[in-house]
Amino acid sequence: AMFTTRGLVLFGLVAAASAFAPGAVVGSSRSLRATNGLRTPALRTPAVSGLKMAETEAKPEGFGASHTSFYTSAVAKDSYATLAEILDSKIADEGVRTVVTEMLDAAVKITQALRVNLVTVADAQNSVFGDVQLGVDVIADDLMWDACKASKVVQVGSSEEEPVLVETNKDGRFTVCWDPLDGSSIVDNNWAVGTMIGIWDKTTGMLGATGRDQVTSIVVLYGPRTTALVACDDGVYEFTCGEGNKWFASRERIQIKEESKIFSPANMRAAQDLEGYDGLLKYWMENRYTLRYTGGLVPDVYQCFTKEMGVFSNPTSKEAPAKLRVAFEVAPFGLLVEKAGGKTSDGVSGGSVLDITINAVDQRTSACMGSAKEVERFNKMVLGK
Repeated sequence: AMFTTRGLVLFGLVAAASAFAPGAVVGSSRSLRATNGLRTPALRTPAVSGLKMAETEAKPEGFGASHTSFYTSAVAKDSYATLAEILDSKIADEGVRTVVTEMLDAAVKITQALRVNLVTVADAQNSVFGDVQLGVDVIADDLMWDACKASKVVQVGSSEEEPVLVETNKDGRFTVCWDPLDGSSIVDNNWAVGTMIGIWDKTTGMLGATGRDQVTSIVVLYGPRTTALVACDDGVYEFTCGEGNKWFASRERIQIKEESKIFSPANMRAAQDLEGYDGLLKYWMENRYTLRYTGGLVPDVYQCFTKEMGVFSNPTSKEAPAKLRVAFEVAPFGLLVEKAGGKTSDGVSGGSVLDITINAVDQRTSACMGSAKEVERFNKMVLGK
């Protein structure tokens, strides 16, 4: 069955419109009317009886922030395809369809855990890198392991929390690598965080393979809504976790534009060592690009798909070394970015991150990804390529 707009909660619709309706009370039935099953605000004119309206002060052109913001271009549809409908028609391999469904089932459980668990330091610290583990990190990781161990199609699993390859089912087919909850340093702020998943077939495995060998990849974003990007045969689809924890396709065959006016600069410490990166940051600012950066890899790259443009940069220097993990973070996102028409750079040769041979489970890399023209600018200014 298709999802209809009735029953979908479009967060921000009422709040955004009410900003232009001073008399409207968000959530009040008196200020809402139904249109095709959606609750939309009715604009009301504020009473001015007995008051003299002040003359509006003339503002310079472009006054305020709106002209530098990029709002959604998504338009509500009468119905939305379900996850099963998209997977059945857009992924030919039944095994890949199965593992995608299982991973998204785990994401639903992680969503529920994030809603009810406080962000506190975990009782047991099991990170092999000495990173501080939070209770929600451990819960999310456990849920991913549960999904892999219960799966008949997953053969090997590996978590960024403890990067070793573990056989979960000798008769399985896929190697699944994941970062269970990226954004541990910002989750206590209640900012958006996410899960990244790379999936390789046993014919290649992960070690010795490249990101290009992935059969699919998935990135889940936990914010006011839970959404997921999935690499299908014909492109990238976004799914939203809706009523009853059922997934429906909220965006289909996403395309990232070649040019961008949004930038998301990570590892800015490296600009103290890299003249080219310092120059690139100044170029973006002097040309009045819009800064959108949270410090979370998932939301900072994910916006390239929702805004259909953007660039995420994370170069490396001697004093500010690379820390992005190829198998758990860069390869999954790289596949999605390139399938959506974007470009990636390994931050060293200027080549695609998907061509990095993965020789170690915890292999690190620098990276740049997003709109093609901006990645090319990164290669030229930072790498001299």
